[in-house]
Amino acid sequence: MFTHVMVGANDLAASKKFYDAVLGAIGVPAGQSDPKGRIFYRTKTGVFGITKPIDGEAATHANGGTIGFACGNPDLAMAFHAAGIANGGKSIEDPPGWREGAAGKFYLAYLRDPSGNKICALHRG
Repeated sequence: MFTHVMVGANDLAASKKFYDAVLGAIGVPAGQSDPKGRIFYRTKTGVFGITKPIDGEAATHANGGTIGFACGNPDLAMAFHAAGIANGGKSIEDPPGWREGAAGKFYLAYLRDPSGNKICALHRG
């Protein structure tokens, strides 16, 4: 359904360090900059990008928004979470672990990135 997701960042170097670590933990290659300074992480299933806002204003996170990254197993989700903590992220919500809901059983690990964006490592049980 989606071709790409882009989030704003105020400190691109800190955000690149963070996303290189968390996405690297789940097998995504390091981000590459384009001529405009935006950083992209490309996979066969889509693209994730970080950028300074083009309107020149400060980047802010979406209240209520979450971006979920698919993980092949709970160990990858934990590696994603640990890499995030070690690279400027903040653990949020419940500790990483299994949760059950109307859509089934999931292993979830939530973080805030250095710009405050809420992200999640998700493994479907």
